[in-house]
This record gives sequence, C-alpha cells and structure tokens, in this order.
Amino acid sequence: MATWSMGPGTLEVPLSLFAKNRQRLAEQLQSGQVVVLQGGDDISIYDTDIQYVFRQESYFTWACGVREPGCYFALDVSTGKSHLFVPRLPEEYEVWMGKLLACEEFKKIYAVDEVHYVDEIRDVLKRLKPEILLTLSGPNTDSGLTAKEAVFEGIDDFKVDNEILFPIIAELRVIKTPEEIEVMRYVCKVSSDAHKEVMLYAKPGLKEYQCESVFLDHCYRVGGCRHVSYTCICGSGNNAATLHYGHAGAPNSKILEDGDMCLFDMGGNYAGYAADITCSFPANGKFTKDQKLIYEAVLAARDAVVREAKPGVMWTDMHLLANRAMLEHLKEGGLLKGDVEEMIKAGVNGVLQPHGLGHLLGLDVHDVGGYLPHCPARPAGPLARLRTARALRAHMVLTIEPGCYFIPRLLQGAQNNPEQSKFFNWEMVNRFRGSGGVRIEDDVLITETGVENLTFVPRTVAEIEEHMANGANFK
Repeated sequence: MATWSMGPGTLEVPLSLFAKNRQRLAEQLQSGQVVVLQGGDDISIYDTDIQYVFRQESYFTWACGVREPGCYFALDVSTGKSHLFVPRLPEEYEVWMGKLLACEEFKKIYAVDEVHYVDEIRDVLKRLKPEILLTLSGPNTDSGLTAKEAVFEGIDDFKVDNEILFPIIAELRVIKTPEEIEVMRYVCKVSSDAHKEVMLYAKPGLKEYQCESVFLDHCYRVGGCRHVSYTCICGSGNNAATLHYGHAGAPNSKILEDGDMCLFDMGGNYAGYAADITCSFPANGKFTKDQKLIYEAVLAARDAVVREAKPGVMWTDMHLLANRAMLEHLKEGGLLKGDVEEMIKAGVNGVLQPHGLGHLLGLDVHDVGGYLPHCPARPAGPLARLRTARALRAHMVLTIEPGCYFIPRLLQGAQNNPEQSKFFNWEMVNRFRGSGGVRIEDDVLITETGVENLTFVPRTVAEIEEHMANGANFK
C-alpha cells in the first residue's frame, strides 16, 4: 500500500485516503463533468527572493495530497480517473533545488492515474471531452474570503461552472473518513504530548515564547509536524484575556510570573490536518482558590458538552448548555448572583465568554462547512459568534472550547449596564481584574452514540498539579 510519512516514528498516511475522497466526490457528481482544482503557489516575502514555507491549499490536499506548489488536478467523473499536472521546471532547478522528477515518478509518489505538465492541461482536458468543467468558488464563512478558482491558459475553450462544486466538496470535508480520523488522532496525540511537555517546562521567570518553542520542538522533532495550524497563543497573566494573543504586536514575549495563570492555545499540523488544543494552568504549578473556581467553572462547561453531544444535537444548544454550566458554577462560588436563565437573557454569558463554543476541525483549523446553503443560517444576537449552528453528525470533528475571561472593556460595559451589572458580585469580580482568563479546548470526534475525545492532557485541578509536580505519566 502506498503511503506518505515524515519518516520512521511518524504516521504513515495511506494515499488511499485521497483516492477515497475522490471517489466520494465523484459519487456526488454526474458523468460528463470534470473537476479542475488549482493548488497553491510559492509566495515571495514582499519583493525579496525568499519565499514563505509552502503549505498546500486545503481543498487540493483533500483531493490528491500533493505537496508541491504550482500544480493542477483534474478528476474525470465519467471514468473516475485522476490527472495531476505538475510544473515543467528548468534544468537549473536540479542544481539548486534537487532532482527533477519525471511524470512517471510523480505518478508513483501520489498514486494517481496520469501525470502531465501544467502547460499540457488544455490539450489533456480536451481529450477527456468534458461536457462541463467544475471549478471551485465559494465563501469561507470564517474569513469572509473566497476559495481560489482554477484558471489556466485555454480555459475559455470549455464550458465552466463555478457553483456546483463548492457546496458538495465542502460538505464532504465536514464528514471525515476513517482514514482522515486516524490522521487527526495522530496529530491530536502529538499536540497533546507537546502541551504536556510545556506544562512540565513552564515556571515563573521564563518567557512565554520559550514555552512556545518547547511545543514547536516536540511537534516537529517527535511528531514530524513541519507546520502548526495557527499562530501559537501563549498568554500568561492578563495576556490570557486577549483571545488571539501571540500576534506580531504581542509576540508571546511576557515573563511568566508567580501567581500567573497560563492559557496556551497551540496545535500541530500533519499531512495538512490540524489539531487545536488549549491548556490552562498555573505558572507555579499550584492553583489558588480563585484560580480553581474559574478553572472548574470552565471544566464544568466542557464536561456538560462531552456528556450531551451526539448526532442530532444542535450546536447552538451545546453552546448554551456550556454557558449555563459555567454560570451556575460561578454563581455557586459567589462571583455571580441571580437566576442563570435571566443572566443569559441579559448577555452575561457573552461578557465572560465572548466567543462561540467551538468549531469544525480538519484540513483547516476553522474548517469549512459551518454555514453552507443547506445548513441553518448564522443566528442573530449573541449566538452570531458561533462558527456553525448545525446539528451534529457522526464523523464530524470539532473543538469544544468554553472559556471565562476578565476582559477590561467587557467588564466595564457590563458594570455600566444595569441589566447586566446586577448579576455580578463586583467586590469579588475586582479580585479577578488583570488575572486574564481560562480556556479548556478539546478536539473531539462525534461518534454514532456520543463523543470520542482525541485530546489527552491533564484536565482536572488534581491531574494538572500532579503532572506539573511529578511528571505524571498522563495518557
């Protein structure tokens, strides 16, 4: 069986994974149609001759697993045959970049039916005699950007449709095959182990980016993950209240201080598939009473969703379930007061957790399919922040990531809003100002009956303290 891996000790990904994806796609289309996808290109850093580390476009990866830039791919629905088109590179390439591979070698590497050069694409497609070419064009509802539609010299010679393909292939990406699930199990395990290494390494006096480097090292050196799936978020203390901390203006550069909570959100990427895991823990390895209250409120929210999530359940209901569990715990701890349902009506849940419960996960960290045409529309009001409002289905992979944050702007707004202010014990809330926040994020597979958690990190207060003190062998 043809496979791809990053070498001994890393997962061998069967190329049949991509062949099965193509078969699933062909079954949804009609004879006479030919799918044409354009892969990613090398991109220079501004006007220099240095290029960003290449990562293949996700739909292209899903269909063929090809790792090189500048390629095209065609699937002939009538025959089921796959056609890869690779750049015709100059002989000088071999001097600077490595051996020039023949088409037959690419055919063997990627287990496709035919390989041609990109400059032959028009003539090859002509020989297939398609009734119509299907290109990919559609909105990514997380970014607001549009998928890159294939264009090539001579495409005007064909009848082209750019509407049929997108909703079909995006929906297929939502439901993972067993082969895809195995890759995601692997990258989630590698990322979980990397988080555990960070928890053992972290201590007051270190920089946030030093902890980030431990994560990156484990994912790449041990797991073969050349990429991570997004910019690592390593927020300590008040930085944990910045939801997308770690960007160029705040590059994980604070020193961890005794008494800080750390919120580290990091995920490796293997064969294009993403992990997305957040661990929150005290920098000194020991929770204070206040830290424990917030952490266990968030854990109660996570636990409630893990218990109840299953096929047919609405994701919007899971979000509100998590909110209720967290608010109830905070009320029991004295931070909030009043009726929890009234709190939700007033938007208190959105003050403490301004983001949605989680998102689809796969070849993109915020994976496609959240708001396709056949799916429930984006809700109005506070639930508009949810990245999907779908009913859960077996073989979806999602994140469950409730959080509780003390964000100055949101707290000030709540304090000035009589409808929200009455639910807070402000004397107690003031103890938490500047403390940041907590997020617990697991990557889970929806099974026929419930949830399989793909994340393996210490989660209870006792587990975290034991792991950080003694390097407990948590599996």
